[in-house]
Amino acid sequence: MANKIVSVVTGGAGFLGSHLCDKLLSENHKVVCIDNLITGDVANISHLLGNENFKFIKHDITEYIFIEGKVDNILHFASPASPIDYLKLPIQTLKVGSLGTHKALGLAKAKMAKFLLASTSEVYGDPLIHPQTEEYWGNVNPIGFRGVYDEAKRFAEALTMAYHRFHGVETRIVRIFNTYGPRMRVEDGRAIPAFMSQALRGEDVTVFGDGSQTRSVCYMDDLIDGIYRLLCSNEINPVNIGNPDEVTMLQLAQEIIGITGSKSKIVFQELPEDDPKIRQPNITRAQQILNWEPKVNRREGLIKTLDYFKKKIFPGK
Repeated sequence: MANKIVSVVTGGAGFLGSHLCDKLLSENHKVVCIDNLITGDVANISHLLGNENFKFIKHDITEYIFIEGKVDNILHFASPASPIDYLKLPIQTLKVGSLGTHKALGLAKAKMAKFLLASTSEVYGDPLIHPQTEEYWGNVNPIGFRGVYDEAKRFAEALTMAYHRFHGVETRIVRIFNTYGPRMRVEDGRAIPAFMSQALRGEDVTVFGDGSQTRSVCYMDDLIDGIYRLLCSNEINPVNIGNPDEVTMLQLAQEIIGITGSKSKIVFQELPEDDPKIRQPNITRAQQILNWEPKVNRREGLIKTLDYFKKKIFPGK
């Protein structure tokens, strides 16, 4: 065991963090999962708790992080990630993006470990170019409601690059586009969990605005594969990981109603402030550098996700 690669995952009990823990264990890593469970859930990692190569530490990473022994990789995924969470937890979101990133980078520097930052397509804000390339600097409202998340991630990217340039820390930055799959929270507030839970319960399906705004949704297996490839690569600059298959919110709602066989009707509500009108990754860099592109089509991914939501909403059935 002493020769195993040791990887620390902050936010490891969250939706993406827990799948990342699974992936790293499958690649023969020893995994230390850190989470304060503010939006994470022990249920996401309960299947790992008996694994001798897995350790869970309940801890707020805005405080000093202590890990005994060697650490090879730190994958920083801690943060509220859905609008419902960061609107409810604005200060915590800013703190984990700033102080939490600082503490995680400090650990990477002390352990001479590789550091991978989970950034987001939200750094592009409501984009003025389409699709979004990594060279685009974004169009973000720093004082809007969503600014607490967008600017926390933009600051985290700047701090990561500063630690790379000034301290020589080996860093990676992944810009994650909309992702979905099992272990998303039913009350997550993002489109797919909302549409699925409403359709399964036979409730009206709520679409914001006129539903013409677009997203590009990526199944979590594809995303985790891309992140692992980036970790193993030599690429220092940010890399978009997402599925370029763009869909309107209205079309997505209709697809989910169809897959569930629900009789739900679609109702429209006012578009939230600063909600991006378009979102689509340019994944040329990921294709060229990581030899990565998504493989799971949307219908296949939605069906897999639906099975999970059925069990969560109707346990015992």
